[in-house]
Amino acid sequence: MTRSLVTQLLPGLKAHRLSGLDLGADVVYPAYAGASLANLPASLCHWLGVPTFGTAPLAEPWLSAVGGPFRHVLLLLVDGLGLDFFLQRAAQDSWAEILDGPGMVAPLTSVVPSTTSAALTTLWTGQPPATHGVVGYEVWLKEYGMIANLITHAAASSPGDVGGLRRTGFDPLTFLPVPTLAPHLVQHDVHCVACQHHSIAHSGLSTMLQSGCELLPFRNLSDLWVNVLQHLAEAAQQPSYTWMYWGDLDELSHRYGPTDERVELEYQAFARSLAQFVRRLRKRGRGDTLFLITADHGHLHTPKQAQYDLKNHPQMMDCLVMVPSSEARLPFLFVRPGYEERLQRYIAETWPGQFQLRRGTDLLAAGLFGEGEIYARVRDRIGDWVAVPSGNAYWWWANRENPLQGRHGGVSEIEMLTPLIGLVI
Repeated sequence: MTRSLVTQLLPGLKAHRLSGLDLGADVVYPAYAGASLANLPASLCHWLGVPTFGTAPLAEPWLSAVGGPFRHVLLLLVDGLGLDFFLQRAAQDSWAEILDGPGMVAPLTSVVPSTTSAALTTLWTGQPPATHGVVGYEVWLKEYGMIANLITHAAASSPGDVGGLRRTGFDPLTFLPVPTLAPHLVQHDVHCVACQHHSIAHSGLSTMLQSGCELLPFRNLSDLWVNVLQHLAEAAQQPSYTWMYWGDLDELSHRYGPTDERVELEYQAFARSLAQFVRRLRKRGRGDTLFLITADHGHLHTPKQAQYDLKNHPQMMDCLVMVPSSEARLPFLFVRPGYEERLQRYIAETWPGQFQLRRGTDLLAAGLFGEGEIYARVRDRIGDWVAVPSGNAYWWWANRENPLQGRHGGVSEIEMLTPLIGLVI
């Protein structure tokens, strides 16, 4: 039976603090030193028996709980699968079957911001956001003179212009200041495969992160599982790393909220399909394969409320040089000179107790965005102030109607804690 480390390790993650930074009792801080997504790439190298890459690997007992080394490592990233959501459903029939074998279930922290663009970049670089520079979903890029969507690689104000940043000279292959994982693995004779939905397999973000990988686009989960099984059969003797990304849970959680019936039904269907895939993996199992399942963040229910729509707050917007950036749950603010006190007063009076304003440089220095080297452009990107929300508070500033009832990006327990499941097959 898969060994659960949750009871043993979760209290330590909740108690973890960053020196000199107090954001409140309900905050979970990223554990970059050995218990976060940033530590997975070096751990993958450890499990594959190749030289390390990125920051330090996971600490004990995470690292040794699954043994190794392995010839094949598979990693399935379930976008939006928070630890709390997973644990509430871990006893369901499909998961009981999936977890009926050697391995582990453990908690990890995400990165800050707890969002897909930052977390996926961390998982492909082994570096935290402060070092790789992708510090949010929509980020002010001074060098291009715009707030850019770092998933679609378009101006944030032009959501339909996918890949439009290329017209400004943006090159996804050279944008990051740090190397990516796949070339490192290939250099050490590990075959790298990236399995993404066909709609994003060749996107700017995928191109930026997955250079050096063989691409296996898929249409649905059945297509994904068969592709992976065929790949493993064909490359049985060569060491391999297989990345799989599934985004439907995140999409539905954003649209309808994480407690909606559609989210539950989709998750149950996914778990049944996953159980069948694991069953087939085990039939060919030789003990040489490690199948990891994790997530980039959890989801918080954020019902639509007019009080959080910044079009209703022109007095606040008048204090800013431009609209906020990064995340609705962790906005970066660029303030007009001389307007700081007015901004602070307006936020305190309009949303009492719901937003803490912290200087971006202070959060950087405290290590919230990562410990170690800070990429020079990050100081420009995080703005003058960062708004840290409490409860389910957020801001909506796009010049269009708000369609979302679920969000992430902040530092609450629900957003920051993710599962790490390791199955030895």
